[in-house]
Amino acid sequence: MGNHINIPTSGTQCIGAYMAEAVGKPKGGIVVIQEIFGVNAHVRSVADRFAAAGYTTVAPAFFDHLETGVELDYTDAGMQRGRQLVGELGLERAVEDVASAAESIASAGKIGTVGYCWGGTVALLSALRLGLPSVSYYGARNVPFLEEKPKAPVIFHFGEEDASIPPEAVARHRERLPQMDVHTYAGAGHAFNRDIDPNHYHEASAHLAWRRTLAFFDTYLARP
Repeated sequence: MGNHINIPTSGTQCIGAYMAEAVGKPKGGIVVIQEIFGVNAHVRSVADRFAAAGYTTVAPAFFDHLETGVELDYTDAGMQRGRQLVGELGLERAVEDVASAAESIASAGKIGTVGYCWGGTVALLSALRLGLPSVSYYGARNVPFLEEKPKAPVIFHFGEEDASIPPEAVARHRERLPQMDVHTYAGAGHAFNRDIDPNHYHEASAHLAWRRTLAFFDTYLARP
């Protein structure tokens, strides 16, 4: 459904991205923010789903700043390499890239973001700093930024069995951002939306989070 495009960034370098055009007249636009594994088949399928739901969608390849065409496996080696890459990239540059990606689909209407794992924290920062309505899935790096005042609404999805995000971290979201919805999912662990990974996917939770995510975007992005 989608195709590869190039996005100019705030520096002199272009990065690649996967873009999926909305089916029918766009309701708005969504920047899909990857996990640490790159813009892989799963991320592209997520973008396609949002496009099928009526949103023009773009998934920027953040790692192109460091290495072109990164798609890592869900293995210990892939996780180690992904962590190394996000450490080198940094969150500030990722947020700048989100702004560039949002600009690339501005003709679709209002723009929001959705991010997963590392991308969940980038999505939170996009709401805090860029003013883009955002959905954060299991962002394990969120807590240090919860003191910042949001410029746009954001909702959170957490698995109750996620060992990387303890209950006290989830509680901190509710304490610091009481105006935002924080959803938890019984029986779900980290990466419960990753439907191509049977070790992490939790179908019931993923479907409920999807419905809540679409309702959020239909509220804050969809054209009247």
